[in-house]
Amino acid sequence: MPQRVVDLSLLIEDNMPAHKLFQRPVLTTHLSHESSAALGLGVPGDAMTFQTNFIAMLDHVGTHVDAFLHVNPNGQPVDEMPLEMFMGKAVCFDLRHIPDLGDITVADMEAAEAKSGVKIDGHIVLLCTGFHARNYPSLDSVWKNPLLTAEATKWLYERGSKMQGVEGPSTDKPSDNIFAQHRLCRDLGMSHWEWLVNLDELLGKGEVQFFGVPLKFKGGSGSPVRAFAIVND
Repeated sequence: MPQRVVDLSLLIEDNMPAHKLFQRPVLTTHLSHESSAALGLGVPGDAMTFQTNFIAMLDHVGTHVDAFLHVNPNGQPVDEMPLEMFMGKAVCFDLRHIPDLGDITVADMEAAEAKSGVKIDGHIVLLCTGFHARNYPSLDSVWKNPLLTAEATKWLYERGSKMQGVEGPSTDKPSDNIFAQHRLCRDLGMSHWEWLVNLDELLGKGEVQFFGVPLKFKGGSGSPVRAFAIVND
């Protein structure tokens, strides 16, 4: 059976939307091919020019993963978490009926599990709500994402699923400051990827292999990732 790689990562751009509490990133040219020519590198007739870029961003911008340290002062930073946590068997749930600022409930999870044909048993569970396609890059993409309820999070935990992935900037809705899902993840030792894209390409594919590996930031509270999945077509 042929396999295909599906890119699930948001393009990182200068001044792209970020979570309501976070600064937007800055990306600009540091040295260009034109400016580096003045360094006189290379040999006569074959100058060696180059480009480098300056990047300034929080570790929770774009497609990223939360470290345990993010919400737990005694939790592991991203460089101390086992790499195995950031990859593995996964399934994508079809939750496109969930509206902006809606709640993802246990009933939604049970119905999506049945539709996927995959019984959750330690899987990474990715939640496709169609939120990104509806809202990005408008400010609605910062202010209208759905909530993964505490009850639905417990449902995942009881099935051995300790990592989830969502579209948009958070698993908690931005219309309140309760952060019930993040606080429960803190207590249960769970975490998640946020601002995944193209999840609709995983629907109906059954079990896939997912990868969302962080950079090895010392003391990192999270990290941008290049998230992707390998699917069987």
